[in-house]
Amino acid sequence: MVDLADIAALSWPRRTERLLLRPISKDDFEALWQIRRLESVGRWMGATSQEFDAFAEFIGNDERMGKTLVIERDGVLIGDLMLAPEDPWAQVEVIDQAKGTQAEIGWCIDPAVEGNGYATEAVRELVRICFEELGFRRLVALCFAANEPSWRLMERLGMRREAHTVKESLHRSGEWMDGLSYALLAEEWVPARP
Repeated sequence: MVDLADIAALSWPRRTERLLLRPISKDDFEALWQIRRLESVGRWMGATSQEFDAFAEFIGNDERMGKTLVIERDGVLIGDLMLAPEDPWAQVEVIDQAKGTQAEIGWCIDPAVEGNGYATEAVRELVRICFEELGFRRLVALCFAANEPSWRLMERLGMRREAHTVKESLHRSGEWMDGLSYALLAEEWVPARP
């Protein structure tokens, strides 16, 4: 069973070819807020705020901080990742065997650096950590169907579209929007070649 303590216990930071991934700290709140408050980013986030104090309160609780990693490029914060362990549905007799075997992943990248493959690089490393080090058996990712860059990233990583829900997700604009659900099993994952 994987939980937030297991994520915290990993050796951080992690380096990819061009990026550094590490747990968020309170010193990161301002830089992350500057990205997440942009309209092009905030429109797709589950929570957003134009007020820094409200954002800091949201991101600063212990559970949320435990699920959040930041992405740095040359010492500059360019986005964040979410890694949220969860329990899949299971029948009562085997529910303990299912606990903490799945995680939801998510991401946010600064539009100023889009198109350079940073999100793909960061999320690929997150998937590797999830399967190789934490031992998750399944990862899921969700998005609004209109958020094409997000679902295209899921597909680049080899995730499978499992559901397209029609007007199931209420957007803060008041519009009911289609949603997409993607997943990847540990045995389906193909690590990136060096």
